[in-house]
Amino acid sequence: MQTEIIIAGFGGQGILFAGMMLAYAGMDHGKNVTWLPSYGPEMRGGTANVTVIISDEEIGSPVVRQPQVAMVFNIPSMEKYEPLVRAGGALIYNSSLIDSSHQRLDITYYPVPANDIARELGNSTTANMVALGAMIAASHIIPLTAVIQALKNHLPASKQLLLKENELALQRGAALVTEQPA
Repeated sequence: MQTEIIIAGFGGQGILFAGMMLAYAGMDHGKNVTWLPSYGPEMRGGTANVTVIISDEEIGSPVVRQPQVAMVFNIPSMEKYEPLVRAGGALIYNSSLIDSSHQRLDITYYPVPANDIARELGNSTTANMVALGAMIAASHIIPLTAVIQALKNHLPASKQLLLKENELALQRGAALVTEQPA
């Protein structure tokens, strides 16, 4: 089985980091993985997206035209990727910043107030992990425990003090989807 994911938003929202942790989790979980980041020259505040493919088989190309899963953090990303999600796929969106009027009937939408939950948890920079937890729960690509372990294994030493906050954010995002399905 192969799952293609696009994560998109503004630079500075932790888009590339969320994709990197997802890729590490897949790899550490014994899957074949690609991670293809893309960002504008502005970095913080510019556009950023990352494509992650997680597969049981070899991956032929890292290019994704119609992902099964999209996770978007801002309105421009919603406008760009909502039409591209494959029929039957899932769209996880940051409802703290996006007020969506669901344009499609053939995909499942998961509104996640990622910024609000991250602020409630005491660290607004964990919004990406809230959304990632929700995406893992919605898609069942890999176990949430694999992402938590990837954080432990791959978080830089200078960021290890944020491990517990990131883990809690992942769990809160996952619980949001598990307790209130779309």
